[in-house]
Amino acid sequence: MRTVLGLVGAGLLLLESGGLAKPVPATAIPTYTATRSTKTRVDFETELKPIFQSKCMPCHFSGGKVYDRLPFDTPATIRKLGTKLFTRIKDEHDRKLIEDFLTQTP
Repeated sequence: MRTVLGLVGAGLLLLESGGLAKPVPATAIPTYTATRSTKTRVDFETELKPIFQSKCMPCHFSGGKVYDRLPFDTPATIRKLGTKLFTRIKDEHDRKLIEDFLTQTP
């Protein structure tokens, strides 16, 4: 049986069943990251539109100076522009959502 005693440098200090503490390097510790299921469709209204509202307002939303030409509140515009949107969208999670949306069938 092992008990985690705490962090030591870039790893963990484990207490083995015999009472000996043994350091474990960070590279040996599995990491878990939450990822979005690729089987679910990206919802434009709840997932993408808030990204565009925070990054592209006020110009590309109703009343904005380029809204008539490139309205970012419509999925068709996003599909039309594709990854050209990445000139403004830098966050990797946001980019992944956009890429997933672009690969979905309309």
